Amino acid sequence: MSESSTESIRQQVDEIYQRESRRVFATLVRLLGDFDLAEETLHEAFAAAVAQWQKTGIPDQPRAWLVSTGRFKAIDSIRRHARFNEAQQEVAERLERVAVQNADRSDQDVEDDRLRLIFTCCHPAISPQVQVPLTLREVCGLTTEEIASAFLTSPSTMAQRIVRGKAKIRDAGIPYVIPNRDELPERLEVVLTVVYLVFNEGYSASSGDSLTRRDLSEEAIRLGRLLGELLDDAEVTGLLALMLLHESRREARTTVDGDLILLEDQDRSLWDQEKIREGTALVQQAIASGEVGSYTLQAAISAVHAGAQSAAETDWAQIVDWYDLLLQANPSPIVELNRAVAVAMHQGPDAGVELIDAILSRGELSEYHLIYAARADLCRRSGQTAEARAAYGQALSLVNQASERRYLEKRLRELDE
Repeated sequence: MSESSTESIRQQVDEIYQRESRRVFATLVRLLGDFDLAEETLHEAFAAAVAQWQKTGIPDQPRAWLVSTGRFKAIDSIRRHARFNEAQQEVAERLERVAVQNADRSDQDVEDDRLRLIFTCCHPAISPQVQVPLTLREVCGLTTEEIASAFLTSPSTMAQRIVRGKAKIRDAGIPYVIPNRDELPERLEVVLTVVYLVFNEGYSASSGDSLTRRDLSEEAIRLGRLLGELLDDAEVTGLLALMLLHESRREARTTVDGDLILLEDQDRSLWDQEKIREGTALVQQAIASGEVGSYTLQAAISAVHAGAQSAAETDWAQIVDWYDLLLQANPSPIVELNRAVAVAMHQGPDAGVELIDAILSRGELSEYHLIYAARADLCRRSGQTAEARAAYGQALSLVNQASERRYLEKRLRELDE
């Protein structure tokens, strides 16, 4: 095979890894019942793919090939590292029965190992403090640093939580299954939190050169649709609506060079109207159910933005009203911050700065770069140049995302011009 063909295969394998690796991992976890062995054999399977596919080409179903290869690599690993005792024999026999098991499960409502693994990581036996980080790491492949950033904590603390979660699954023998329908409601809240955090990391990455990661946001939307098939629930509908409405703006959020474009400056002709129509219809469906939760309220806010033909036509009064309801349903400093920005757009920047300062005076969000970025922008709008400069500096000292950093640096330079 020529050097160019070899490089092409490697690039395609990299793309398959980006798209499929966590699904392959989830299936291997179900088959092996062991996170570490699944991770080991996942990488061995992809290494084998690079070598084999250069000779034979990429198979029609690469994910199935990778799962099968990982399964055999696991058997080899068991034989290689330990005596083949009865417990190990049981694992090997279970692996050999995969095809039969898949056929037996064909009539289930949902056949998705990644969703199954999410429910496993969110099992009630696992500490709530651990459930979401564990899922983000093991199911979605986010790094410990990315997860720590999302939770505003240190990577070392987050790593300890994840290790505890994996140990609990192993020691308690927690099954890798989607729970029965009567068990779903008590597990759903955490699962929805996980799916939304995955989407957020894909829609606005916490670190790295790229502002967005399309693979993560698309996967979150796919999981949201699966949850909708599994359970008729207004908040599932609301979450799917919220993700679709946010995702509709993806192509307008950055320049060709990857620089951030704020909502008010976006070219709205680039917004995906099909996603907006679907998301808006789902919002209306969720509200009509009478069971309006925080995801539905957030989706309603996004629908107001989506319905405005221009930034100037945005109904900020209605958005503030929705935020008032959201703050009642889900009181948090992040919601307060978002509401403060909406109030500023409706009543003027000084009103927003006052609300932001109230949050900071309580010692909340002091390590969150966006609160300083918001304060800086509002101070800039009201002509408080010195205050804006100081706030931009605080935001820059905390930001990890490259495109956000460039945006803040640009704003800071503009103050000096």
